[in-house]
Amino acid sequence: MSLDLKEITTAILLLIAILLSLTVHEFAHAWYADRAGDPTPRRQGRVTLNPLAHLDPLGTILIVIVAFLGVGLGWGKPVPVNPAYFRNPRVDWVMTAFVGPLSNIVLAIPFAMILRGVSQAVQIGNENQSIPVYVEFLFWMVMVNVSLALFNMIPLHPLDGSKVLSGFLPDIFDRRYWNFQMLYGPMILFGSILILPFLTNWLIDPIRWVLSPLRRALLDWLL
Repeated sequence: MSLDLKEITTAILLLIAILLSLTVHEFAHAWYADRAGDPTPRRQGRVTLNPLAHLDPLGTILIVIVAFLGVGLGWGKPVPVNPAYFRNPRVDWVMTAFVGPLSNIVLAIPFAMILRGVSQAVQIGNENQSIPVYVEFLFWMVMVNVSLALFNMIPLHPLDGSKVLSGFLPDIFDRRYWNFQMLYGPMILFGSILILPFLTNWLIDPIRWVLSPLRRALLDWLL
Protein backbone atom coordinates (compact mmCIF):
# COMPACT_ATOMS: atom_id res chain seq x y z
CA MET A 1 0.00 0.00 0.00
CA SER A 2 1.46 3.34 -1.08
CA LEU A 3 0.81 6.63 0.67
CA ASP A 4 0.69 10.02 -1.01
CA LEU A 5 2.28 13.13 0.47
CA LYS A 6 -0.92 14.26 2.19
CA GLU A 7 -1.41 10.87 3.85
CA ILE A 8 2.23 10.79 4.98
CA THR A 9 1.90 14.31 6.41
CA THR A 10 -1.27 13.32 8.28
CA ALA A 11 0.42 10.20 9.63
CA ILE A 12 3.42 12.19 10.88
CA LEU A 13 1.18 14.79 12.55
CA LEU A 14 -0.85 12.01 14.20
CA LEU A 15 2.34 10.27 15.35
CA ILE A 16 3.67 13.48 16.93
CA ALA A 17 0.32 14.11 18.63
CA ILE A 18 0.26 10.57 20.07
CA LEU A 19 3.83 10.75 21.37
CA LEU A 20 3.29 14.18 22.98
CA SER A 21 0.00 13.11 24.55
CA LEU A 22 1.45 9.88 25.92
CA THR A 23 4.42 11.79 27.34
CA VAL A 24 2.16 14.19 29.23
CA HIS A 25 -0.02 11.28 30.39
CA GLU A 26 2.88 9.28 31.84
CA PHE A 27 4.57 12.36 33.27
CA ALA A 28 1.35 13.18 35.15
CA HIS A 29 1.37 9.74 36.78
CA ALA A 30 5.00 10.11 37.78
CA TRP A 31 4.60 13.70 38.99
CA TYR A 32 1.67 12.93 41.29
CA ALA A 33 3.24 9.76 42.71
CA ASP A 34 6.41 11.75 43.43
CA ARG A 35 4.41 14.50 45.14
CA ALA A 36 2.51 11.86 47.15
CA GLY A 37 5.75 10.55 48.66
CA ASP A 38 6.76 7.71 46.34
CA PRO A 39 10.40 8.11 45.21
CA THR A 40 10.15 5.28 42.68
CA PRO A 41 9.23 7.34 39.58
CA ARG A 42 12.01 9.86 40.23
CA ARG A 43 14.55 7.07 40.74
CA GLN A 44 13.45 5.63 37.42
CA GLY A 45 13.84 9.00 35.71
CA ARG A 46 10.14 9.33 34.93
CA VAL A 47 9.39 12.76 36.45
CA THR A 48 10.27 14.43 33.16
CA LEU A 49 8.62 15.64 29.97
CA ASN A 50 11.35 14.03 27.87
CA PRO A 51 9.41 11.66 25.57
CA LEU A 52 12.31 9.19 25.47
CA ALA A 53 11.79 8.42 29.17
CA HIS A 54 8.22 7.31 28.57
CA LEU A 55 8.44 5.28 25.35
CA ASP A 56 8.07 1.52 25.40
CA PRO A 57 10.01 -0.09 22.50
CA LEU A 58 7.23 -2.41 21.30
CA GLY A 59 4.50 0.08 22.13
CA THR A 60 6.26 2.78 20.12
CA ILE A 61 6.62 0.54 17.06
CA LEU A 62 2.91 -0.21 17.24
CA ILE A 63 2.14 3.51 17.63
CA VAL A 64 3.98 4.15 14.36
CA ILE A 65 1.90 1.42 12.71
CA VAL A 66 -1.29 2.99 14.07
CA ALA A 67 -0.28 6.40 12.73
CA PHE A 68 0.45 5.17 9.21
CA LEU A 69 -2.16 2.43 8.85
CA GLY A 70 -4.92 3.78 11.08
CA VAL A 71 -5.42 0.49 12.94
CA GLY A 72 -3.82 -1.25 15.89
CA LEU A 73 -2.87 -0.41 19.45
CA GLY A 74 0.17 1.25 20.99
CA TRP A 75 1.21 2.27 24.48
CA GLY A 76 3.77 4.11 26.56
CA LYS A 77 6.01 2.72 29.30
CA PRO A 78 3.97 2.30 32.52
CA VAL A 79 5.15 4.40 35.46
CA PRO A 80 6.32 2.19 38.36
CA VAL A 81 4.80 3.17 41.70
CA ASN A 82 4.97 1.72 45.21
CA PRO A 83 1.79 2.56 47.18
CA ALA A 84 3.60 1.69 50.42
CA TYR A 85 5.29 5.10 50.20
CA PHE A 86 2.06 7.06 49.78
CA ARG A 87 1.08 9.33 52.65
CA ASN A 88 -2.60 8.56 52.04
CA PRO A 89 -2.49 5.20 50.23
CA ARG A 90 -6.08 4.87 49.03
CA VAL A 91 -6.53 8.48 47.88
CA ASP A 92 -3.05 8.71 46.38
CA TRP A 93 -3.50 5.36 44.58
CA VAL A 94 -6.67 6.65 42.92
CA MET A 95 -5.27 10.08 42.13
CA THR A 96 -2.00 8.74 40.71
CA ALA A 97 -4.08 6.77 38.22
CA PHE A 98 -6.65 9.50 37.58
CA VAL A 99 -4.24 12.35 36.83
CA GLY A 100 -3.10 10.57 33.67
CA PRO A 101 -6.45 10.84 31.86
CA LEU A 102 -7.09 14.19 33.53
CA SER A 103 -3.84 15.59 32.12
CA ASN A 104 -4.99 14.69 28.62
CA ILE A 105 -8.26 16.58 29.03
CA VAL A 106 -6.38 19.56 30.44
CA LEU A 107 -4.02 19.41 27.45
CA ALA A 108 -6.90 19.13 24.98
CA ILE A 109 -8.65 22.29 26.20
CA PRO A 110 -6.11 24.94 25.06
CA PHE A 111 -5.58 23.17 21.74
CA ALA A 112 -9.36 23.10 21.25
CA MET A 113 -9.63 26.80 22.04
CA ILE A 114 -6.88 27.64 19.55
CA LEU A 115 -8.44 25.34 16.96
CA ARG A 116 -11.81 27.04 17.30
CA GLY A 117 -10.20 30.43 16.81
CA VAL A 118 -8.05 29.57 13.79
CA SER A 119 -10.84 27.51 12.18
CA GLN A 120 -13.05 30.59 12.16
CA ALA A 121 -10.18 32.75 10.92
CA VAL A 122 -9.37 30.52 7.93
CA GLN A 123 -13.01 29.50 7.38
CA ILE A 124 -12.44 25.78 7.61
CA GLY A 125 -15.27 23.87 5.98
CA ASN A 126 -14.94 25.04 2.38
CA GLU A 127 -14.75 21.84 0.32
CA ASN A 128 -12.31 23.43 -2.13
CA GLN A 129 -9.97 24.62 0.61
CA SER A 130 -7.07 22.50 1.85
CA ILE A 131 -6.65 22.37 5.59
CA PRO A 132 -3.41 24.04 6.77
CA VAL A 133 -0.93 21.69 8.43
CA TYR A 134 -1.02 23.57 11.74
CA VAL A 135 -4.82 23.32 11.86
CA GLU A 136 -4.66 19.57 11.25
CA PHE A 137 -2.08 19.23 14.03
CA LEU A 138 -4.34 21.13 16.44
CA PHE A 139 -7.19 18.81 15.49
CA TRP A 140 -5.12 15.69 16.15
CA MET A 141 -3.94 17.02 19.51
CA VAL A 142 -7.56 17.45 20.59
CA MET A 143 -8.71 14.12 19.13
CA VAL A 144 -5.81 12.07 20.51
CA ASN A 145 -5.97 13.55 24.02
CA VAL A 146 -9.73 13.08 24.30
CA SER A 147 -9.49 9.51 22.99
CA LEU A 148 -6.55 8.68 25.27
CA ALA A 149 -8.33 10.05 28.34
CA LEU A 150 -11.56 8.14 27.69
CA PHE A 151 -9.83 4.91 26.73
CA ASN A 152 -7.69 4.89 29.85
CA MET A 153 -10.74 5.36 32.08
CA ILE A 154 -12.12 1.96 31.03
CA PRO A 155 -12.15 -0.07 34.28
CA LEU A 156 -10.05 -2.96 32.97
CA HIS A 157 -6.45 -3.71 34.00
CA PRO A 158 -3.92 -2.41 33.05
CA LEU A 159 -5.83 0.79 32.23
CA ASP A 160 -6.10 3.62 34.77
CA GLY A 161 -9.85 3.19 35.19
CA SER A 162 -9.34 -0.14 36.96
CA LYS A 163 -7.23 1.54 39.64
CA VAL A 164 -9.62 4.47 39.98
CA LEU A 165 -12.58 2.16 40.50
CA SER A 166 -10.70 -0.04 42.97
CA GLY A 167 -10.16 2.95 45.24
CA PHE A 168 -13.91 3.39 45.73
CA LEU A 169 -14.64 -0.22 46.66
CA PRO A 170 -14.73 -1.55 50.24
CA ASP A 171 -11.58 -3.49 51.09
CA ILE A 172 -13.10 -6.96 50.78
CA PHE A 173 -14.57 -6.18 47.36
CA ASP A 174 -11.44 -4.32 46.32
CA ARG A 175 -9.30 -7.43 46.88
CA ARG A 176 -11.70 -9.65 44.92
CA TYR A 177 -12.02 -7.07 42.18
CA TRP A 178 -8.26 -6.65 41.89
CA ASN A 179 -7.65 -10.41 41.81
CA PHE A 180 -10.19 -10.65 38.99
CA GLN A 181 -8.58 -7.72 37.17
CA MET A 182 -5.08 -9.18 37.35
CA LEU A 183 -6.28 -12.52 35.98
CA TYR A 184 -8.87 -11.52 33.40
CA GLY A 185 -8.64 -7.75 32.81
CA PRO A 186 -5.99 -7.85 30.05
CA MET A 187 -7.72 -10.75 28.30
CA ILE A 188 -11.10 -9.01 28.34
CA LEU A 189 -9.52 -5.77 27.13
CA PHE A 190 -7.54 -7.41 24.33
CA GLY A 191 -10.53 -9.49 23.27
CA SER A 192 -12.82 -6.46 23.23
CA ILE A 193 -10.40 -4.34 21.21
CA LEU A 194 -9.09 -6.79 18.63
CA ILE A 195 -10.27 -10.40 18.80
CA LEU A 196 -14.06 -10.00 19.05
CA PRO A 197 -14.29 -7.21 16.41
CA PHE A 198 -12.00 -9.18 14.05
CA LEU A 199 -13.94 -12.44 14.44
CA THR A 200 -17.24 -10.65 13.77
CA ASN A 201 -15.87 -8.61 10.85
CA TRP A 202 -16.04 -5.50 13.07
CA LEU A 203 -19.79 -5.87 13.60
CA ILE A 204 -19.32 -6.31 17.36
CA ASP A 205 -16.95 -3.70 18.76
CA PRO A 206 -17.91 -3.06 22.43
CA ILE A 207 -15.09 -0.62 23.19
CA ARG A 208 -16.02 1.54 20.20
CA TRP A 209 -19.72 1.35 21.10
CA VAL A 210 -18.98 2.71 24.56
CA LEU A 211 -16.31 5.28 23.72
CA SER A 212 -17.63 6.76 20.46
CA PRO A 213 -20.69 8.52 21.96
CA LEU A 214 -18.63 9.81 24.88
CA ARG A 215 -15.89 11.06 22.58
CA ARG A 216 -18.40 12.71 20.29
CA ALA A 217 -20.07 14.49 23.21
CA LEU A 218 -16.74 15.68 24.64
CA LEU A 219 -15.51 16.87 21.24
CA ASP A 220 -18.79 18.73 20.66
CA TRP A 221 -18.30 20.47 24.01
CA LEU A 222 -14.68 21.36 23.26
CA LEU A 223 -15.09 22.34 19.62
